[in-house]
Amino acid sequence: MLRRLVVSLVLFVPAADLSIVLATIPSTRFPGWQWVLLALSLPVVTWGAWPLHKRAFLGARHGAATMDTLVSVGIIAATAWSLVTVLTPGRERPDPHGLWNAILTADPIYLEVAMGVTVFVLAGRYFEAAARAKAASALRELATRGAREATVLVRDGSELRIPVGELREEQLFVVRPGETFPTDGIVESGSAFVDNSAMTGESRPVPAGVGDAVVGGTVCQDGRLTVRATAVGADTTFAAMLRLVEDAQATKARMQRLADRVSAIFVPCVFAIAALTFVGWFLGSGIDAAVKAAIAVLVIACPCALGLATPVAFMVASGRGAQLGVYVRGHQALEATETIDTVVFDKTGTVTTGQLEVASVTVAPGFTEDAVLRLAGAVEAASEHAVARAVVARAAADLPAVDEFRAVPGLGASGTVDGTTVRVGSPRFVEPGTLAEAVSAAAESGRTVAVVEVDGAVAAVLEVADTIKADAADAVARLHDAGIRTVLLTGDNAAAAAKVAALVGIDDVRADVLPDGKVEAIRALQAEGRRVAMVGDGVNDGPALAAADLGLAMGTGTDVAQGAADVVLMREELSAVPDALGLARATLKTIKTNLVWAFGYNVAAIPVAVAGLLNPLIGAAAMAFSSFFVVWNSLRLRKFGAT
Repeated sequence: MLRRLVVSLVLFVPAADLSIVLATIPSTRFPGWQWVLLALSLPVVTWGAWPLHKRAFLGARHGAATMDTLVSVGIIAATAWSLVTVLTPGRERPDPHGLWNAILTADPIYLEVAMGVTVFVLAGRYFEAAARAKAASALRELATRGAREATVLVRDGSELRIPVGELREEQLFVVRPGETFPTDGIVESGSAFVDNSAMTGESRPVPAGVGDAVVGGTVCQDGRLTVRATAVGADTTFAAMLRLVEDAQATKARMQRLADRVSAIFVPCVFAIAALTFVGWFLGSGIDAAVKAAIAVLVIACPCALGLATPVAFMVASGRGAQLGVYVRGHQALEATETIDTVVFDKTGTVTTGQLEVASVTVAPGFTEDAVLRLAGAVEAASEHAVARAVVARAAADLPAVDEFRAVPGLGASGTVDGTTVRVGSPRFVEPGTLAEAVSAAAESGRTVAVVEVDGAVAAVLEVADTIKADAADAVARLHDAGIRTVLLTGDNAAAAAKVAALVGIDDVRADVLPDGKVEAIRALQAEGRRVAMVGDGVNDGPALAAADLGLAMGTGTDVAQGAADVVLMREELSAVPDALGLARATLKTIKTNLVWAFGYNVAAIPVAVAGLLNPLIGAAAMAFSSFFVVWNSLRLRKFGAT
């Protein structure tokens, strides 16, 4: 495309200059000047314009009149009439008496017009291709993040470098500082900070240790990790994200389909208008004026901007979304966001981190917090329960060994630590005694309670709570500022749900809701005339995500949730929700602006051309500018969310 553009431009510039000089100063005309213009123009209108002619021919074979049809016919008509003029003796150019008159008045030779249309359209197509390349830069950046080789551990403990394509599930591989994780896996040994920016758009590194999941395409910043592969090839999270972006850029949006249908009607109408214009001017002013006006109609009416209005904007948006950690499954999901007026949040793992921690410790007289946590942590270290992990995390680092450990499912655990009998569990397992008031207060706030007993005496009450995401309140506030209603929908108890909702600013709380009940709640909101978006992360959120008008799944959630969602949010922050909705709405606004410009340009310009007030060359330049505007307007989406 660039080669054709450069060659055509190099030939067009001297041809246009020569044409203007010969038109404005008739005395400069020399014998054979028409043949010089013809020699300069033929390579441009044939080889240079060949991609345009080819597309028009292919469309004609299938009975379709496209934008390329208008351009090709305009170039062929201008060239053909110019050949007739050159080959017909006695058809001299009139003396226009000045440059402006030369531009506006009829001109029986339109070779520079045919060349100009070719150059302007090629330039528009080239910059369109460049815009597509820029829009897909985020996708290419993701693709380059993938590792090409992996260091696997063999049975004798040695290491072997193999291509990533040969890596298999359950194989152990090693990742060192600065290396990219070749695939998804679980850390078997070591600890390090991991840069997840390729997948989430976040620059903040996160720690990874034994038992933590890591994602292919992310980067190990420090430390050496041994990882067991859990997914390879097309099954990895990285590959899935690439497919989401590619699918989003490949599918055709509703507005684009509308534009295609409009073009299918518009192009034949333009041919009819051009034919009527030719007949009208031919009857009134002769063949030269008729040809000029008809060619101007064909050139100025080319709806190239209409064809670019939607796809370029969507490509830019999907690329920017990938940079922000927002992956959209097709254009339909973007279009659905335009009417969303209610966002329903799941609680655990969505509004909260899903990780329990000890929020407060109430100690009985005669005990200290550090001593109680040391004993409780020693017992809980042998348990796999989520509450147990929270107690261990709060306790000291070097915990003593526990003897005679015994776990009672659903209630708690007990053991002997340094000769002391310790029991940790729910109030049903350990009687709170003098700390019963603390237990009641914790229950009213919706927190989980663990009572610690040391040698038969109540030592402390530990309140365990899920942590609210740091940006949750800000994300909810941004949605409210945008006029969007928020709802908290959870299977947790009413007290816990109300506490979380109050902290993040959600007024509508619906607790104790089972998975089927979540679907019913979504449908009830829709029955009220609401357009509902659902944000969730768990298996139990899958049906609700599918039932909502727009499903948004947290990237840290389950495969079921991500499979049911329209949008996957790879960032852990809840701010990804207003970012996703904001980007979608900005994209739709950009598309509408593009369409208004494209339609308005044609509506305003065609009557001018019909009236004979538009030189075809100026029409070609105006048509190209219209396309440039659409591309420029779409590329502004690359800066969405930039600070």
